[in-house]
Amino acid sequence: MQVRELAVPGALELTPRQFGDDRGVFLEWFRGADLAETLGHRFELAQANLSVSAAGVLRGIHFADVPPGQAKYVTCPKGAVLDVVVDIRVGSPTYGQWDSVLLDDVDRRAIYLPEGLGHAFLSLEDGSTVAYLCSAPYAPGREHGVHPLDPEIGVAWPTTGRDGRPLTHQLSEKDEQAPTLAQAREQGLLPQLDEVQAYLASLDG
Repeated sequence: MQVRELAVPGALELTPRQFGDDRGVFLEWFRGADLAETLGHRFELAQANLSVSAAGVLRGIHFADVPPGQAKYVTCPKGAVLDVVVDIRVGSPTYGQWDSVLLDDVDRRAIYLPEGLGHAFLSLEDGSTVAYLCSAPYAPGREHGVHPLDPEIGVAWPTTGRDGRPLTHQLSEKDEQAPTLAQAREQGLLPQLDEVQAYLASLDG
């Protein structure tokens, strides 16, 4: 497994080794011991989610209150998505910055997002399937969002799919009504960098 840190500190791109023959392909898309060695603490699996999206479906930017937050380990076993991580930690040197990884059924990469970061993805073809492991269960009262088309963040969402056809971005009603990054900060919804660091340090201990 090759590991690369993204432009948002703490977020990782993980590229597995694939073993293929005329029968198909095999790979290890998650190894808890290796991830723990990289992070300095175990990834506690509390929930596993799976979503299937039509081309153009845009989900996010989602995040959870810290503590405990919700770390995620995400891959796309079928289809293709542009997976995006956003630094929404108030006080972070990279606050407001984003980075992305193409998750698809060719390279079969995964992305790891620690607690305190925002997460979103755009489906690049019909039937794109995203599987993600979560360190904490879904808790509606602690879950929040930032509008994925917020110009202050400026994510360069693709306008064409994997087949080259134009994409029409489709958002849920909840995501459509999400505040901008500035509004979320004014409302006190965003995690504070020092609180996130303190929580992660408690995991390391």
